[in-house]
Amino acid sequence: MVPADQNNPGNRHSHHDSPGAGETGEPGPEKIIRIEHVSKVFSTNQTIIAVDDVSFEVYTGEIFGLLGPNGAGKSTLIRILTTLMKPTSGTAFVDSHEVTKEPEKVRSIIGVCPQNSTLDLELTAYDNLDFYGRLYDIDEKTLDARIWELLDMAGLRGRADAKAGTLSGGMRRKLEIVRAFLHHPLILFLDEPTIGLDPESRREVWKQISMLNTEQTTIILTTHYMDEAEKLCDRLAFMDGGRLISLDTPDNLKRAMPRGDLIEIGYETLNDDVLPAIRAHPQVSAVEVQDRKVLISAHQGSSILPVILDDFEQFSISVTTVSIRSPSLEDVFIYLTGKKLDQADATSQKKRPGVR
Repeated sequence: MVPADQNNPGNRHSHHDSPGAGETGEPGPEKIIRIEHVSKVFSTNQTIIAVDDVSFEVYTGEIFGLLGPNGAGKSTLIRILTTLMKPTSGTAFVDSHEVTKEPEKVRSIIGVCPQNSTLDLELTAYDNLDFYGRLYDIDEKTLDARIWELLDMAGLRGRADAKAGTLSGGMRRKLEIVRAFLHHPLILFLDEPTIGLDPESRREVWKQISMLNTEQTTIILTTHYMDEAEKLCDRLAFMDGGRLISLDTPDNLKRAMPRGDLIEIGYETLNDDVLPAIRAHPQVSAVEVQDRKVLISAHQGSSILPVILDDFEQFSISVTTVSIRSPSLEDVFIYLTGKKLDQADATSQKKRPGVR
């Protein structure tokens, strides 16, 4: 398992580049969320452990990703942090407030964009924001200016008077995200913010999230899209079956992979005798055959690749394609769990009879 590194808040933003307390005597990054041994158990006909003894910290100003398949426990953990659900055991603090003891104070400093749309489709884009602002009791003298500021941020000034139901999926999502940001929250929770969107709309939402983060807002992002996590997040917590299985920066997670580079060589007809020859090289750690390709994991792949191609030539195997790449976050997840991200679902959550 890749070790959880909770003392390295990442290096994507400037406030993360400063040394820690041990190096200069100055305080390290400020912690804005602290989760201590949180579990959530649902008991109906059978007992399901949705969140299983999870502990980690989030630093002020970072984009923190909760990454895992459907059923991993990400959304349940978000519901606990946003006071919508109480943990079965353990404690969680948002800023200095314990979520079960001071829920109103927690709600006053957070913004939430849930996975499922909650816009009023009969109201205009402007009126959706106005209604939300009045619920938060934002001063009417400043509310109008704030609404136009956020419509500009979302690229929706020209659609301010359009009913939300007439907006595209991407536009609606951007409107929901800025709505959650209306009251200047310290922390913004985004639960699967781009699910169901086309690639162009996803990229637009990514730009919007990055823009919000420049205002020093801490963002908690749940996703099962690897590219989204790698693009946006300073640190990632991998969850599976309700458990935290790894926590680190995207780069550190990939560097911790023991298999090195990934080489893919396509072929017309394979002579199986080439496989032992490839495995015999000390730099090679794994060899698989899949979909008319030989998949090879090797340290310093670029240096061993010419030797492997010589093996193919020696056994008279015609090569059709060659590629080499560094490990992806998908590769890391497979290494940690033995399965692809989209192969797990709610059935991966632990079932434990008799737990109350």
